[in-house]
Amino acid sequence: MALSLPRRDGRRRPPPCGRAAQDEAGVPPGVWKGRGLAALGLKDGDVVTERQAELLLGEGRHPDADRIERELLAQGKSPVQARRATALGRPIEHNKSPKTEKAKERTPWLGFDLTFRPPPTAHVAWALGDDEIRLVLELCQDVTRDKTLAWFEDAVAEIRWGSGGKHRKPIRDGLIVAVFRHYESRAAEAKPLLHDHAVVSIRARRPDDKGTWGNLSADSLMTHIVAADTLYLLYFMEEVSARLGWAWEPREVTPGRRPVMEIAGIDQRLIGWQSTRRQQIEDALPVLTAKYEEKHGHAPGERAAYALACQAADQTRPPKRTELLSLTELRKRWRASAVRAYGADAVDRLAERARAAAAAVWARVRPVVDIALAAVDVVAVVYVMRGAFQRHHLLAEARRHLAYSLRGRPHQPGLDETIVQTVVDDYTRPAGQRMMTADLGALYPRDTEDQAVLRPLTRNRPAPLYERARLAAGALTVRVHAVRRADRLGSRARPRIVAVPSSSRSRPRSFHSGRKAGRVPEQSTDVDTVEQTRRTLKAAVAMLHDGARERAAARNPQSQRAPATAPPPHTQQPGIQHTPGRTTGGVA
Repeated sequence: MALSLPRRDGRRRPPPCGRAAQDEAGVPPGVWKGRGLAALGLKDGDVVTERQAELLLGEGRHPDADRIERELLAQGKSPVQARRATALGRPIEHNKSPKTEKAKERTPWLGFDLTFRPPPTAHVAWALGDDEIRLVLELCQDVTRDKTLAWFEDAVAEIRWGSGGKHRKPIRDGLIVAVFRHYESRAAEAKPLLHDHAVVSIRARRPDDKGTWGNLSADSLMTHIVAADTLYLLYFMEEVSARLGWAWEPREVTPGRRPVMEIAGIDQRLIGWQSTRRQQIEDALPVLTAKYEEKHGHAPGERAAYALACQAADQTRPPKRTELLSLTELRKRWRASAVRAYGADAVDRLAERARAAAAAVWARVRPVVDIALAAVDVVAVVYVMRGAFQRHHLLAEARRHLAYSLRGRPHQPGLDETIVQTVVDDYTRPAGQRMMTADLGALYPRDTEDQAVLRPLTRNRPAPLYERARLAAGALTVRVHAVRRADRLGSRARPRIVAVPSSSRSRPRSFHSGRKAGRVPEQSTDVDTVEQTRRTLKAAVAMLHDGARERAAARNPQSQRAPATAPPPHTQQPGIQHTPGRTTGGVA
């Protein structure tokens, strides 16, 4: 990976008085982050100088290599020895040397540029809100970014060595990251875009006694990019809700595609005002799509459409502005532009409307997560979207589920991993050496009723992929409610307990309700699908009573004179529409 450092960072003297001076400087200087800084004698929050970035992220050497070399030369070391002492791990010259067995001409990977960007409504509130809102949102960005980087350090980052990187273990200390904050997008009118570039050094220490240096496993980091992205969004939503009292709601950007979470109450027109780059891409995309159809003779699929969107983004990407403006000046321009477009009321009452919308969201959405229902939802969506999958796919979807369910309320630490483990234990089966897939036999019984509901949803090719995934998840969720309702009714003490006969193909298969603790009451579901499930259970009970009367008549012919009567009240199955019942546990 060719590393490109963010423009203008590190090319000015450090600000003398913190945040206020950084604000007037246009773009704040980069700072060091990560637990691996201690091994280099650096501290969290130290300013990244241009020379330090060049040495570590450009040459794979110690950030203070110049000072170390001078000290070693003064001690009588040769220039070669002094330079070798400052290299962190194998020098990059080794990759270009013709004497090595694996000579390489390409530039080695020395870092990863991870971009942390909040949702569009957060940019709008940050740019148009007052100074207090701006500072709070920047603090939320700081906290969320650092939490996500800490998750990378604890759960993802691995160091590799040996032929082909066959030896891999967790890193010894932590990551070394240079963070650069930017305020604006590449749009011609410089629209607000609060985002951080976290340049992660590939150098890290091995977990041995000597503490030798090596390279991070690039594929481990790249494999978990989506899971990190969903974790960052989940943390950011929680920080904003806790500090500002705002809630979140889903917004459908493209019909049939996955929605994005936005701050409730923010005027949707301001999103279009802020996202001018998206409009540029959408204007260029039809031309590329027409060329694709002319060349291939059919419309682009999911992957081809994504590749065309990336191509449109590259073609419409303008160069960065060279004019330096302070954040204060930028905010004045942004406010004036928004007021001209939509009026002062839309801008001045932004925070007030967000608080009012949050109250409505909190009143409508309960702050609970049902682990079993979450597991069913996650496995259904991932299965329809991918077919075969790995654990990190489930982890990303579990975090999306928590973001949608909680709308900014805090989640219990480790809840996402608990949902994933429930999926792996109860609803998956192996599908290869490292892959797994959904265990359909555990998700729904092999009977015509359930297959008639689920299979058309998963095999309806004309429908968008995510729309099919949501329909399948909804059908399975309804069945969970039906099975739980039947289990509760069957557990009550009665003179005569009626159970669906095992020979009936309409008998629901039991879910693994005892595998995991911490279940909470179920939520309301689709009435039409629930009514269909109710009719299925009612038909099964009717078959049971008919068989019981036939067997009784065969044993006692006199019973045939008795008129047919309706089943006793305690044997009738009510509808499966949910009513509040006993709580069996859960996460609040």
